[in-house]
Amino acid sequence: MKQLSRRTPSKIVLLVIDGVGGLPHPETGNTELETAATPNLDRLAAGGVCGLADPVAPGITPGSAPGHAALFGYDPLEIEIGRGVLEAVGIDFDLKPGDVAARGNFCSVDGAGLITDRRAGRIATGKSSELCRRLDGFVTGDVSVFVTPVREHRFVAVFRGDGLASDVTETDPQELGVAPLPVEVLSPVSDRTAAGKTAAAANAFIEHVKKTLADDKPANMALLRGFSTRPTFDRIPEVYKLSAAAVTVYPMYRGLARLAGMESLETGTTITDEIETLRRHWDGYDFFFVHVKGADSAGEDGDFERKVAVIEEVDRVIPALLELRPDVLVVTGDHSTPAKLRGHSWHPVPLLLSAKTCRPDGVAAFAETDCITGGLGRFPAVRIMALAMAHAEKLAKFGA
Repeated sequence: MKQLSRRTPSKIVLLVIDGVGGLPHPETGNTELETAATPNLDRLAAGGVCGLADPVAPGITPGSAPGHAALFGYDPLEIEIGRGVLEAVGIDFDLKPGDVAARGNFCSVDGAGLITDRRAGRIATGKSSELCRRLDGFVTGDVSVFVTPVREHRFVAVFRGDGLASDVTETDPQELGVAPLPVEVLSPVSDRTAAGKTAAAANAFIEHVKKTLADDKPANMALLRGFSTRPTFDRIPEVYKLSAAAVTVYPMYRGLARLAGMESLETGTTITDEIETLRRHWDGYDFFFVHVKGADSAGEDGDFERKVAVIEEVDRVIPALLELRPDVLVVTGDHSTPAKLRGHSWHPVPLLLSAKTCRPDGVAAFAETDCITGGLGRFPAVRIMALAMAHAEKLAKFGA
């Protein structure tokens, strides 16, 4: 890509409907995307080329970080971007070399210590900020813990001290009715001392949370995920020669975009706000990543109808996006989040690519059962950036 990519005036928009893929409703046999009224997306699909993309590999359920890494052209099996670092960078936390960051969820546990709600009812950000102030500054041995709110039930815990490592397990069991897991060492023998120090500090912090928040229902406990340190890799401007910008509401996705070399644009909280932000900055960049979170949140909550409504809201802003006349528009998701499963899944994600250089493939609608018949077939999501670059005529010929 570094050798083939070239600068041109053409513009690419990558519109990511987080968790867009779903499973059929038991009463109708249609997924959330198939249920939604999406006349504008359907017209784009009919004039473009479609397919299904595997974020990591068939059968593998991706987290948000590897799902987005693949969309940006990074092989998620080769480049690991931890959730904790993404959240920290997304809120502009000043990560130091050697810091280990973890993504936190305030959660609810019952009298027996069993999880009843992994997100504590999605408490308001103001409440989360109050809880973080009470937890911030915890010290165990020579390790200090910085606790900073992100959004709703989410927070960042940054462990700072000499000789820490991120190769430890998470405390979130990803299910209800069980207790949070202890943090344990994942490292090979040569690294066990550093990882063991991190695990001990994390377990001490969780005990601190348990005691401090014992009477704070619904947020009376916390779960830690994605222990990680800041990675290094080639960024989008270096690889693709793109001037790239991100329009995102949630800090984690701002963090990922910044790590990938994009400028994060300030925006409002609605989908309409995001499109207006795109319009205001249209002349300043040639690649835009636009992220819509609501479909994923609804899927995780098991709310089929709300996920349908989010998809329909996205469809309603498509005409305003098209008024900007992007040369290439890619619409897809980072993973599937079926309401039926209340979480991410391994199912491939529908994708449409609209450009003047497309060969229309006969697909009539942007939906799972239609996209599988599309001209792109089923392919790895890590290939999407190359396709977008090619259709924007930003790639030179390979070989003589």
